[in-house]
Amino acid sequence: MLILFDHGVPAPLVPYLIGHAVVKARGRGWDRLSNDDLLAEAERAGFDVFLTADKNIRHQQQNLAGRKIAVVALSTPQWPLVRLHTAEIAAAVNAAKPGSYAEVQIPGGVGGQVRHP
Repeated sequence: MLILFDHGVPAPLVPYLIGHAVVKARGRGWDRLSNDDLLAEAERAGFDVFLTADKNIRHQQQNLAGRKIAVVALSTPQWPLVRLHTAEIAAAVNAAKPGSYAEVQIPGGVGGQVRHP
């Protein structure tokens, strides 16, 4: 899958997403776009998954119906916590389907879980 990393997603996560290609939104100059515009650009560019730590994206999940891109949201962008939950994040990315939304809860030092609201 082709994954777009939002500007808050920690770069050290990339090697844990085995078999996927990752591009950073900032590298495309998309880091200043609104979420709707960013998702639209990502779809046009052929991205399969948008990985973000933007907590506001969950309020826009109703806009995902009919979209080709899936969204996986992390509850925190803090690498010391994220690194403890790389397997859960990879599982959420691997399970992503067009138009789906999953949130990976990353509590401090406790096992994470994936929510599909």
